[in-house]
Amino acid sequence: MQNTYPTNYFGSPLDIPLILSGTFGELRPNHFHAGLDIKTQQREGLNVLASADGYISRIRIAHWGYGKALYITHSNGYTTVYGHLQKFSDRIEAYIRKQQYKNESFEIQAYPSASELPIKKGEIIALSGSTGGFMGPHLHFEIRDSSTEKTINPFLFGIQINDSKRPTINTLVGYSLSDDSQINQVNIPLQLTFKKLNNGDLQADKINAFGKIGFGVNAYDQLDNAINQNGLYSLELSVNGEKFHEFKASVLAFSEDKYINLLVDYERLDKMGQRIQKCFIEPSNKLNMYAASVNNGYLSIEDKKSYNVEIIAKDFSGNTQKLTVPIVGKNDTILVRKTETVTPYKINYTQFNQFSKNGVTVAFPKNTFYSDLWLDFDVVDSVVKVHSPNVPIHYNYTITFDVSKYSEEEKKQMYIASINKKGNKSYESTVKKDSIFYASTKKLGKFTLLSDKDAPNIQLHNFKKDQWITNHETLKVKIFDYKSGINSYRAEINGQWILMEYDVTTGVLTYDFKDLVFTDSKHELKVTVTDNVGNTNTLNATFFRKI
Repeated sequence: MQNTYPTNYFGSPLDIPLILSGTFGELRPNHFHAGLDIKTQQREGLNVLASADGYISRIRIAHWGYGKALYITHSNGYTTVYGHLQKFSDRIEAYIRKQQYKNESFEIQAYPSASELPIKKGEIIALSGSTGGFMGPHLHFEIRDSSTEKTINPFLFGIQINDSKRPTINTLVGYSLSDDSQINQVNIPLQLTFKKLNNGDLQADKINAFGKIGFGVNAYDQLDNAINQNGLYSLELSVNGEKFHEFKASVLAFSEDKYINLLVDYERLDKMGQRIQKCFIEPSNKLNMYAASVNNGYLSIEDKKSYNVEIIAKDFSGNTQKLTVPIVGKNDTILVRKTETVTPYKINYTQFNQFSKNGVTVAFPKNTFYSDLWLDFDVVDSVVKVHSPNVPIHYNYTITFDVSKYSEEEKKQMYIASINKKGNKSYESTVKKDSIFYASTKKLGKFTLLSDKDAPNIQLHNFKKDQWITNHETLKVKIFDYKSGINSYRAEINGQWILMEYDVTTGVLTYDFKDLVFTDSKHELKVTVTDNVGNTNTLNATFFRKI
């Protein structure tokens, strides 16, 4: 298929050789990677350049996600996105500061008009950083269709990366896709063995199979000058020399992100931490990233017939890794079958489902699950079990607790918490209404009610009370909360709100003295922090600074 995207329009967003830590369409938790992650030499502060003429159409400052991000709309119908920025050019920074002080909020979202912040190609718009959570310094770069918001692989626009290495296939898994199908007399997912040939291709051991089957692989690509395991550009399956199925990372719609959990073997991912990408399409999978698919990638193996399956992993540069799987049709006795545990709670996934037990109710909107199942739902010793985290869900569901047995004072400090595999408890956004608490969650697993009676902790970080800090460029305070977590913070100097940037990875709030002009040398800092159940703590500190 001919590339219809302009290949000479967008320039590089950095003025260094581009080396990637992440490619477009990579398989991530609950989503596909929507752009390129470009390495910044393990440091922050590199110049970030506008890829083309345009105007800044969106600014988003957030504690998580892309952190500090800019969106530039271009006249050719595309928008470029720059994420995890450290700071902006003076002109853009002034615009953002004005919005932040107007709203008295570090986190903002703004949509400048075309005339407010025009940009020229190659203009320095920001410095690279690591804002947005627990990740190292890098630049996240996207190209989107301005009208649809779909993201498009930047490689299609001529952004070039050196890549002379063929992809790697680590693991091959066979799937029996009906009750009477089998691979080597097994009706459950089966890891298959293969060897490397002298020419570098891979050859699986011959398998006996019957009925509807499919395959999946764990595979990755490595670029030159990098050790990162990146995503594939395409994964193709052919049968007897004819293309049968192909996944291609060209265009991505954010509304389809969750279907990644049907593209991968989600149960294996949860149990083993390994992503197997399926070369077939599950019935509820509405992902539009398939360049071709005959019979949704389901192979129908007939008795006594022979088949030659080739799985080809390919990167954008055209390097390939081929794995051949010889199959002989054999309708043999099935020795290992799938089993399911019947419970009192049957999920009809196309309908609304609601169940209650011991004062706890779970309610699932229709199509929360991708197929019918027996729900494992129980309440034991105040711990609620809602099925298993190795089953994917598409929508949030609601878990409700009857808390009528608790006093009003007790309820003030209580909240719903999820419990992970390691036993760690995390706050779930809890809505309190009369005698019930409820939370909308995307997690399956264990939940309980907890109480948080402790106010958040606030500590001075780079100065002490009554200290002269004339030479300080910044003022820093550290905040943390061990239970329900921090909900909000507010900082003032001499009764006036100040902008403090919150680093969620360290818990440090930072104020830049450039923001305000002081007329006196004595100043009063006040920082108030509230946790997720309403406990509040306030720190007051005097400091001195020459005018």
